[in-house]
Amino acid sequence: MVEPATAALSRCSLCPRRCMADRLRGETGFCGAGAAATVALASLHHGEEPCISGSRGSGTVFFSRCNLRCVYCQNHEISWEGTGIDLTVDELAEVFLQRQTAGAHNLNLVSPTPYIPVIADALRQAKNRGLKIPVVYNTNAYENVAALRLLEGLVDIYLPDLKYATEEAASRYSGVKNYFEAAAAAVLEMHRQAGTLTFDRDGLAQRGLLIRHLVLPGQYDSACRILQWVRSNLPAGTYVSIMGQYVPLWQARRYPEINRRLTPAEYEAVLDYFDKAGLRNGYMQDLSAATEEYVPRFDLSGLSGH
Repeated sequence: MVEPATAALSRCSLCPRRCMADRLRGETGFCGAGAAATVALASLHHGEEPCISGSRGSGTVFFSRCNLRCVYCQNHEISWEGTGIDLTVDELAEVFLQRQTAGAHNLNLVSPTPYIPVIADALRQAKNRGLKIPVVYNTNAYENVAALRLLEGLVDIYLPDLKYATEEAASRYSGVKNYFEAAAAAVLEMHRQAGTLTFDRDGLAQRGLLIRHLVLPGQYDSACRILQWVRSNLPAGTYVSIMGQYVPLWQARRYPEINRRLTPAEYEAVLDYFDKAGLRNGYMQDLSAATEEYVPRFDLSGLSGH
């Protein structure tokens, strides 16, 4: 008998593309994911927001395949090309538990969308075996509300990167239609499940929503529209991380308007709008973070037996 969660893979509509591929029979949709979870790296990561990384690091698990095709993706080796190994539910649960054993402040699931049912089963198993650290769902925000509901009660912290406010930019840079409509609905569902971000006495995130926005060159208007949407649709205390780490990697050289780093003036203008919009809580970056040095090496580290 097929488990209810895994049955979602038989006609895959986990993301808004709704490819309807029968992944249990070897079919693949846009993202190329199969029935097993493909993982490329499990590590202690220190480059997240301070409330996520803390002093010991975030327990990142990088999943391969992606439902977007961002031309500037720093993780294109896994998102476009699918580098990684397939893990069973039991093996994935063990990787989750190993992140806790390694001392991670949380379990950080990076680009998990194609594998929601498998992850849900692995999380249940890991929690039954003693997983206690907060679970972070780290996503590009192009999600289906119905699929997110499979994670209710399993995820503590939602970490969506709300990328685009315009159809033009979403289509040109990530090959996707209806991005903002789908992502906005997904973020509202994440807030319904987890609420506003809360912290422990050491300032580490324990539960809630933390929205990211990666500022792209020349996309000031889009960034401001996203911040205004957050202010209009979520509590003023919602945490927003405005990232300035953009580096023109992968195929960005084909798009002259984004084939450069942000200028300090561009980034400061978005930070100024954050204040004007009436938002109260957030994170910013030093533009020195815009370097290739922070790109992970997807060498299968942290995956038991590999």
